[in-house]
Amino acid sequence: MAVDMATRLDRVLGAKTAKAMAEQLELYTVRDLLRHYPRRYAKRGEMTRLDDLQVGDRVTVLAQVRKVATRKMRNRPGTLTEVTVGDGAGSMQLVFFNRRHANLREGAWGLFAGTVGEYRRSKQFAHPDCHLITGDDDTDWARALIPIYPASKDVSSWVIQKSVRLLLDASGGFGFVEDPLPEELRTRHGLPSLAAALLDIHRPTSDDDVERAGYRLKWDEALTLQLTLAARRRAAALEPGIARPRRPGGLLDAVDAALPFALTDGQCAVGEELAAELAREQPMHRLLQGEVGAGKTVVALRAMAQVVDAGGQAALLAPTEVLAAQHARSIGAMLGPLGRAGELDGDPAGTRVVLLTGSQKAAARRQGRAAVADGSAGIVVGTHALLQEGVDFADLGLVVIDEQHRFGVEQRDALRAKGNRPPHVLVMTATPIPRTVAMTVYGDLETSTLRQLPGGRGGVASSVVPVRDKPAWLDRAWERLREEVAAGRQAYVVCPRIGEDAATEEEPDDADGAPAGEGSDRRPPLAVLDVAEDLRAGPLAGLRLEVLHGRMTPEDKEARMRAFAAGEVDVLVATTVVEVGVDVPNATVMVVMDADRFGVSQLHQLRGRVARGRHQGLCLLVSEASAPSATGQRLAAVAGTSDGFELARLDLETRREGDVLGAAQSGRRSGIRMLSLLEDEQLIAEARTEATALLATDRGLADFPGLAVEVAALATDERAEYLEKA
Repeated sequence: MAVDMATRLDRVLGAKTAKAMAEQLELYTVRDLLRHYPRRYAKRGEMTRLDDLQVGDRVTVLAQVRKVATRKMRNRPGTLTEVTVGDGAGSMQLVFFNRRHANLREGAWGLFAGTVGEYRRSKQFAHPDCHLITGDDDTDWARALIPIYPASKDVSSWVIQKSVRLLLDASGGFGFVEDPLPEELRTRHGLPSLAAALLDIHRPTSDDDVERAGYRLKWDEALTLQLTLAARRRAAALEPGIARPRRPGGLLDAVDAALPFALTDGQCAVGEELAAELAREQPMHRLLQGEVGAGKTVVALRAMAQVVDAGGQAALLAPTEVLAAQHARSIGAMLGPLGRAGELDGDPAGTRVVLLTGSQKAAARRQGRAAVADGSAGIVVGTHALLQEGVDFADLGLVVIDEQHRFGVEQRDALRAKGNRPPHVLVMTATPIPRTVAMTVYGDLETSTLRQLPGGRGGVASSVVPVRDKPAWLDRAWERLREEVAAGRQAYVVCPRIGEDAATEEEPDDADGAPAGEGSDRRPPLAVLDVAEDLRAGPLAGLRLEVLHGRMTPEDKEARMRAFAAGEVDVLVATTVVEVGVDVPNATVMVVMDADRFGVSQLHQLRGRVARGRHQGLCLLVSEASAPSATGQRLAAVAGTSDGFELARLDLETRREGDVLGAAQSGRRSGIRMLSLLEDEQLIAEARTEATALLATDRGLADFPGLAVEVAALATDERAEYLEKA
């Protein structure tokens, strides 16, 4: 049968297997399957450290049967079969109810796949999938290295391995694979052909095979990413914008004069950088990253004022209505009468600040859109509503995007397209980005960094509360919270879920195992509505306690935040809706429930919501994870440092690359499978140089159709939006 990379899997594997792969692993074509690389390789007799497994992990282990025991169950009819397996380093139980496995005999080796559970403080698999390795089995199992693939409930690692083998047999090898990399480039960097690399990654005979193949496949990923970004850089450079030079005596000078505090040296330096770029015709494309609370919003406001002075408009896109409303309020407060031109108490020399959100009443939305269209609104703040048809700018000169990781490239481009000429673009993030990520993901953006925090901040002390090992510590946590409230201050309690047994877009990534709902034995994450009820009736009884979450109406959310900011609420029990931008200087305590369900950077973001005034802050990370576990160590590291850049590096060390970049979670395709942003900085830099050179010729990629196909495949993958997410 003729096979190529675009061949559908049902033609090779049959409808049933192909359907399962499509639904659970999003593998549709031969290309998808061959690019689904093994997660690791098992070696029979080698220590694979069963002891390192975490409850909730979905894993495949290679182990030997040590003991099999079947007995009648005491409290219900039927039998219970307990099988002890070991790997030379540790052991665990396999449990089967009313099922006997005749082949599970002492001494047998096998692959066992399932979700790690716990019973009486011992790890176990309940009803795992089993594949025993026998003399009659496929010769693949006798190989020195057995590939273990990212798998799913119904598509096990051995099904994927047999599918690759079937593909090999059906095609007579991987001879059909055309190499997208130019031969000259391969020779220059000592890279094997793609066909050889794919054969070695799926059927290696030695560790050297794996290393050599991995290096080549990393090049494919790095070069494709860099070509995509280089193409965007070239396209942006060919589109002239409009220079917006600084004008003395205008809105910017008035903003500087009205600021109640002195700018930090960092804010001044970045401000000069932005001012110089805004004064050029070539549109600015800049990423502003800074620690939580470093004052990015003031820097952005000064850039917006410069653009307004030059006759243009500035749009600020925020990820939530709560944050958009707060930005509009704080900008309005900083501008004072200068932000109310046309109103009775407004300064005619100023401009108007307009808020546009999806939940506004029709009349307010119409009025706002009219002010945007006629140019009287110089500063427009909004959510995704800014992207809708019917929002037309008179002269859009600057697009500011807050918390870039919440938006995809399509949304950024949609807002840029509303300018008569390409506007300047400033994207901001409070999640510090290591250089390798900046070079890989934000490759068409120049980067500015704010590290210096404004003076007068109290700082935050962080501690882990290990409730399983030390349950009394949680009682003390609630006592500390009450002490702060008694001193006139306020607190947040953050939970991963809203409640009412439904998932929500606000739930964080399950940082250490299978996402909730995918066969995990972990209990559901704690929910705002449940926790609030328990706290009202228990440890926080008598305090003014309210909830805040994404299912509330925008009016209710706004009212709740206003009440909290005004000091009318002592404790706000919330989801991650408070993660970014919420600024209540009197809030000094944050208790994060199920802290292990949040990522490192997300915990750092949340912690930044407290101690924004002069008082010392306290952040308590509540978790059932034990201190020696990988999760416990990760939380201890977060508690041990307030340096966001150090934590960003920890993020890279402890999480999958795709997770760091905001791509889909396990079982989903991601443009980065092999490339390590922590370890492959030199390779990424070389790929960036090669990509720039390839696109510098008159014909671009026209002479390299294979590369053009790879770039197109990445660009059309809906999950590739993590590419310079902005």
